[in-house]
Amino acid sequence: MKRIVATVLACALAFAMAVEPLQAQQVLVDPKAWAAYKVQFLDPSGRVIDNGNGNISHSEGQGYGLLLAYLANSPADFEQIWYFTRTELLLRDDGLAVWKWDPLAKPHVTDTNNASDGDMLIAYALALAGTSWNRSDYIEAAARMAQALLSEAVVEAGGRTLLLPGVEGFTPPGRRDGPVVNPSYWIFEAIPVMALLAPSDRWQKLSDDGLALVKSLQFGPRKLPAEWVSLARRPAPAEGFDAEFAYNAVRIPLYLARAGITDKALLSRLQDGMTADGAPATIDLATGSVKTVLADPGYRIVNDVVACVLNGKKLPPTARQFLPALYYPSTLQLLGLALVVKKHPECL
Repeated sequence: MKRIVATVLACALAFAMAVEPLQAQQVLVDPKAWAAYKVQFLDPSGRVIDNGNGNISHSEGQGYGLLLAYLANSPADFEQIWYFTRTELLLRDDGLAVWKWDPLAKPHVTDTNNASDGDMLIAYALALAGTSWNRSDYIEAAARMAQALLSEAVVEAGGRTLLLPGVEGFTPPGRRDGPVVNPSYWIFEAIPVMALLAPSDRWQKLSDDGLALVKSLQFGPRKLPAEWVSLARRPAPAEGFDAEFAYNAVRIPLYLARAGITDKALLSRLQDGMTADGAPATIDLATGSVKTVLADPGYRIVNDVVACVLNGKKLPPTARQFLPALYYPSTLQLLGLALVVKKHPECL
């Protein structure tokens, strides 16, 4: 145990030395927008509320909340969200977070499986905040989570290095069509930070194979990735899930752009395939038919960001105005705006 702790601390120190200090941190989320987000979605306990999903909380939401608090340069809010996260979700023996917390249930944790994208978001935000704000405890916690992800959720299968969506339930024998992955769980901007926190060549392979997978998944007439993909044989929509491009997958182009991946052919194909009536939509992969048009500005900003990155097109006023309604699209909108503020101010 002492050797493991020493290794984690050494990795945390190496991370702090490797990442460029951000003493004069740029505020990438407007304070007024962050204040509006908090009013709508942040409970005084530090719980980020998914008001589009029965007001539950989950590791993804806590991770997004931490990242946005960091981007807003709000250490007090960050600590508030982190307190809830570490006391209510970091309950698993393997160092990962339980994914679901329900305010109406007793006990509140109704599913002890993890969600690997939530874990990665939490570790990523902790690492950034720990470096910028000189908080070694954040960096140490980030390193522990990164190592747990590497040990428990990063796997090799069929010549690929994959991120399991959760430790349980996505591989044989529990899933006969496993391994099953969700392409939107690859947070490409965070993976290099994971590699600093928990050094291993497997992180680069995870990033490379994830990008290759996104490029290769071209289902149906619109040539889009499925939300849930079986890799047991040739990639196919996973059993037990609708064969669709849906709410999770909508964020894939935003994740690519935030990571600096500006492959025009890839981003254009995703944008064209997922768009209906000028807005992102959920798509039936078999027929290419539109299931639901996602008109909220938080969904629309994904296409707006792609147009900015590829063509220098300015964001429309609706993208720049933040009027939060639902947790998920509001989160995407702030992440999209933060990217444009940092890397493409010409689009504002």
